[in-house]
Parts: sequence; structure tokens; C-alpha cells
Amino acid sequence: MQLTTWLQLVLGRPFRRAGHRTALVAAGLPLHLAVVPLWLWLAGTLAALVPAATPLPVLLTLVALPVLLTLVVTPLLTVGQRRRYRALVGKDLPRPAVPGPGRNWKSVVRRLTTRALWRQVCYHAVAGPLLAVLDLAVLAVWAAALVAASIYVWIWALPPQWRVTDLGYTAQAAYITAGGLALLFLGPRLTGTLVRLETRAAEVLLGPSRTEKLARRVADLAESRAGVLDAADAERRRIERDLHDGAQQRLVSLAVNLGLARSTLGDLPEDARKVIDEAHREAKEAIAELNNLVRGLHPAVLEDRGLDAALSGVAARLPIPVRVAVDLPQRPSPTVEAVAYFVVSEALTNVVKHAQATRADVTVDRIGETLLVVVADDGAGGADLAAAGGTGLAGLAKRVASVDGTFSCRSPAGGPTVITVELPCAP
Repeated sequence: MQLTTWLQLVLGRPFRRAGHRTALVAAGLPLHLAVVPLWLWLAGTLAALVPAATPLPVLLTLVALPVLLTLVVTPLLTVGQRRRYRALVGKDLPRPAVPGPGRNWKSVVRRLTTRALWRQVCYHAVAGPLLAVLDLAVLAVWAAALVAASIYVWIWALPPQWRVTDLGYTAQAAYITAGGLALLFLGPRLTGTLVRLETRAAEVLLGPSRTEKLARRVADLAESRAGVLDAADAERRRIERDLHDGAQQRLVSLAVNLGLARSTLGDLPEDARKVIDEAHREAKEAIAELNNLVRGLHPAVLEDRGLDAALSGVAARLPIPVRVAVDLPQRPSPTVEAVAYFVVSEALTNVVKHAQATRADVTVDRIGETLLVVVADDGAGGADLAAAGGTGLAGLAKRVASVDGTFSCRSPAGGPTVITVELPCAP
């Protein structure tokens, strides 16, 4: 059983995918040679007309014809190459970025001047004929291997009299058979090497360039990050609803019950009354802390009424006067809206705690596809983004960068401090 398994591995592995790969090589041969007649035509035209001093307009016209035909058949040959790889080895070649369709001359010129088209021309006109030579060599190896390995079959297929008198069972037939078997084992490896070479050439010349791949990768990462941010924002809203509708309501009910117990149970001992008073006070403090936590996560007023109402609520709770001016023709996305609210809320909190300011101004405008947020105060200044140590201003900058926004802080010693945030806001 082990011997059988070993023989299967040794004898079967090289031939396991050789059939599909050899079919891929054979199918690629006519595609690789398709442009060769056009370039032979071009070379013959130049060889015949240039020595004859043909007028330049006529020469350019005759030279342009095979070039134009090459440009015409290049997309068709590229489609054929893609179908060849997909049908025979199950591989989808990535497609390069191409300009959108159009019928005016500018769109035609734009398509004819793309790097993707000329990389395809290079593949079919230069790499294709070279690969065709390798295709013919590999197919010749397979043909020679099959003929040589089956030499005895060919001998027995001959008439008996001719076989005995001319060929017989000579040592040469044995050598030919051994050489054919060696080529049979060499064929799959040669075919695999050629297929890898052709695949690499097709990916480089028929697929997107390295710049396009990086651009696609960046776009995919940006899209996935936007999905993560949207999911995180939705999760914050869910937590806010659960806290508001669940834990907060239970704490309110507990505080009400403790208040009723303190008011109605007048004959309680003094120690029991102190315990109830302390529990009632802690319940109200827990409600206040939970309200602040909920507002920090995602206030309900932000989702219901937008930035103007939410920021006005933040300003109303501060001990200093804050002027809020919000001019938004239409609401931005929930993620951008949440980032803008978080930045203003944290910036105003820092103003109250550290700036020693007497007033602050908040301005939110939408300029094109950018949401501009400016928070200014008349405090002592001296705020340093680099010295924030990962919290405060640095945390705001990271939050803004999470949506590809820009954050700047101008805070000279003596004030004023101006925080400017630009957030991308798609229409």
C-alpha cells in the first residue's frame, strides 16, 4: 500500500496539472502569433518604400494602417487571453483601470494614450511572439516525448517483414524509449515553468500597473475603514440607547423609590435614615454621571436634530458664554457628524478646564465637500499638540484623522487659541 502511494506521488504529481497547462500553452500559441503578420506587413512596407523615396504622406499612411489594426485587435486579443486563463487554469487576470466610454474625439484620444493600452500592445507585439517560440519548443518536447516513449508501438505498427529486416528489436529503440520517458518527466516541469512565466507577463502587461494596484489597495482600505467607523458609530448609538432606556431608567426608578421611602417612612431610626439619604444622593450622582456618559457616547439630540441642537446643548451646560453658529444646508454622514460633535465637546471642555477663558466661539460651516469646524477662545493660550502625550489635543487629532480629516491648533502664549478641523463630507 505504501509502495502504491509512493508511486502515485512520484509518477502522478508531475502529470496532475500537466494537461490543463499544456492546453493553456497550445491555446496561447495562435493568440501570441496573431499580431506577427501585421508587424511583418509593417516591416515589409518600410523595407519596400523607404529605399524608393516614397512621399512622406503616402509612407505615413501605409505605415499607420498596420499600427491602427494592431490597436484595434489588441483589446480583442486581451479578452481572448483572459478567457484562456479563466477557462483552462481557473485564473482571473486583474483588469486595469480604463477611461469611461465616450463618443467624442477627446475620449478616443484619452483611451489611445492610456498606459494600459500600450502595455497590452507591448504584450501582444513583443512578449507574445517570444512566448510563442517557447510555446512551440514546449509542444515540440511533448511531441518528441510521446513519439519516442511509444517507439515500440510504432515498430509493431509496421509490416512484419519490414520491421524484422530493417528495425528489429535493436538497442537504439530502447535508448529512444528511455529518452522519451525522460522527456515525459521533463515536460510537466518545462510546461509549469512556461505557464508561470506567461502568467507573470500577463499580470504585468495585461493587468493593472503597480501604481493602480496601490491606488486600488488604498481605496479598499479606505472603504473598509469607513465600514469599521460606521459600525463603531452604530455600536455607540446602540449602547447609548441601551443605557438611556435601560440602566438610566432603573436608576431613576431607584432614586424615586428612595425619595419616597425617605419622605413617607418618618419613624425610621436615625441610622436607617442616613443610609437612605446616602443611597438617594449616590443614585442621583450616578444618574448625572450616566447622563454625561451617554452624551459623550452619542447624544440622542444629535441623531434626532443634528449638530446645531446638539452643540447648543453642550454650550448651554458650560459656565462661560459660548456662541454657536452652525450653517449646514444638509446634514453630513452620521460618522462625520459624530466626529464633529466629539471635537467641539472635548475642545470646549478643555477651554473650561485649562484655558482660563471668559468666552468661546464655535463655527461649523460646509464648504463644498468639506465640513469646517472652528473652536476659538480668549484664554491664556499655550496649548501644545505635541506635548499632549496621547490625550487631549492629540486624541482629538487622532479622532479627526480616523475619517481622513485635518486638525490644526494655533495657540500662542497669551492667546487666543483657535482649533480648526476640516472633515471630508461627501455630497
